[in-house]
Amino acid sequence: MSKLSVNHLLGIKGLKTKDIDLIFKTADNFKRIINQPIKKVPTLRDITIANLFFENSTRTRLSFELAEKRLSADVVNFSSSSSSVKKGETLVDTVNNILAMKVDMVVMRHPNPGAAEFLSRNVNASIVNAGDGAHEHPTQALLDCYSIREKYGDVKGKKVVIVGDILHSRVALSNIHCLQKLGAEVRVCGPSTLIPKYIDSLSVKHVSNLKEALNWCDVANVLRIQLERQDVKYFPSLREYSMVYGINKEVLDSLDKEITIMHPGPINRGVELSSDVADSECAIILDQVENGVAIRMAVMYLLAGKIKR
Repeated sequence: MSKLSVNHLLGIKGLKTKDIDLIFKTADNFKRIINQPIKKVPTLRDITIANLFFENSTRTRLSFELAEKRLSADVVNFSSSSSSVKKGETLVDTVNNILAMKVDMVVMRHPNPGAAEFLSRNVNASIVNAGDGAHEHPTQALLDCYSIREKYGDVKGKKVVIVGDILHSRVALSNIHCLQKLGAEVRVCGPSTLIPKYIDSLSVKHVSNLKEALNWCDVANVLRIQLERQDVKYFPSLREYSMVYGINKEVLDSLDKEITIMHPGPINRGVELSSDVADSECAIILDQVENGVAIRMAVMYLLAGKIKR
């Protein structure tokens, strides 16, 4: 069996194209399984996985937990709000105490960029980054690209625009890396105040006009405004943002072609997407959610194969 070139999933930047292809092919098999009457396989019945979420999460946490249970892994859930972290315990000490209970893999979301990589260097376990601050969210990018592949047959040659709060989004950076590795052309669209200065260094063009960006693309991946990460005002109001960058049925009907709409969730309905777009046939948002379970099953299955016991 082919193996990943990495022992952890810390970010898309550290993956090779063959790693992404392997994850997708493995996810194909798992997607068939989770659509059968019996959705569970005994693949990881000897593996224990701890989910450490230091930030609030609904979709990602449930998706990982469901993926783990579909693989028959033993699952331990950790919440920082009721842990010894509140008493001043360090991240490494917290995780090492959990690992002492014979845990093999750690899935972690943390508010600080680089936390997953730091942990991978200081503990003896396989680490899966479920989002580190505004840095990376690798499994989200993988499931997004997998969903594009499912819709079009291939990611290569596709034109993808990422719309919204690029500056504060871990989804945007991981998507840019993943899409480019797979041969897609990427642009970003949003207010200049929400576009990071480094975007040019990634060979990504910023388009400020929404209609121009949508007429160019095959796929629009729409991000919400990350108000919880904004310490200053980046635009006058949500209402004005929605008027300029919100996508509704009128905007889609005015385009020269049909496009595919994606969103990593949660959706702020009436801000970045109207309900008639989010629930329309051009949106593959619920497909992304379903594909997230298969992708996370694939990632954990492949990493578990590299654990030295």
